Amino acid sequence: MIRETGGDFHMRTSGEDSKDPISRGDFFRTAALAATAVGSGIAWAAAKGQPPAIDDTLECSPLPGSKGGVLEPGAQLLRGEAPLAAIGEHVCGLHFYSGDINRQVMAQHYCSHVSRGVRQCVIYDSDKKHARLVGIEYIISAELFAALPAEEKKLWHSHVYEVKSGQLIAPRISEAAEKEVMRGLIGTYGKTWYTWQVDRGDQVPLGIPQLMMAFTADGQADPRLLAACDREYGISAEERKKNRADIDAPGIQPGADVWQKGGAIQLQAITVGMKLTEK
Repeated sequence: MIRETGGDFHMRTSGEDSKDPISRGDFFRTAALAATAVGSGIAWAAAKGQPPAIDDTLECSPLPGSKGGVLEPGAQLLRGEAPLAAIGEHVCGLHFYSGDINRQVMAQHYCSHVSRGVRQCVIYDSDKKHARLVGIEYIISAELFAALPAEEKKLWHSHVYEVKSGQLIAPRISEAAEKEVMRGLIGTYGKTWYTWQVDRGDQVPLGIPQLMMAFTADGQADPRLLAACDREYGISAEERKKNRADIDAPGIQPGADVWQKGGAIQLQAITVGMKLTEK
């Protein structure tokens, strides 16, 4: 069920053979292990105090298949397989929990293009080796957003301010290349779910997914979080803002960023009857 804070809106949601010397069973066991491997990167949380530093000295036990592991050929195969190999875009931005703008986090997006007008991103709490997979974001074009039902649009946020303000960045590429990335993102809309609330100290993913939103105006993001991002990458959001002045800002379509009108949407867990297969 989705509930609108302060309102009455409710919605219920209930190939070819490899040449490597690895068996099919070993390959899929390796894939399962890799999919669940999350480490110890620390999320940026602006709600209380300074964002904690990320401890890069921590070491995790190697996965079977990692260097020196018994399934190393399979791990190498997995790293070269789609959909992992399709991820070709890294974007760092800020999110806050829908319903609580004080809970702000830095989000590392690693994205692939599914089709024309659709990106899908996995989100980590850092860009370090042992970063934790904390959520996902779907990014769609303005044309696709316009065709969504009115109730569905309430789950989506715009990207215009993130791009124009310089808060959204594509790290470690040239400014010219980054600018082209931003031209492609400025008119899009995102739907973001967090499954691991590391900002509150959760050691494992707890509870149900949380809807996230994005900033739309100056003064909303915590200055400490913005400064931490600038320090992390040796950049200046203000300089990027000036550099992007010539990027045309499209109008934001009605229905997005619904939290600005006082009705933030968040999930609520409910118990439902189990439908069993009829004999």
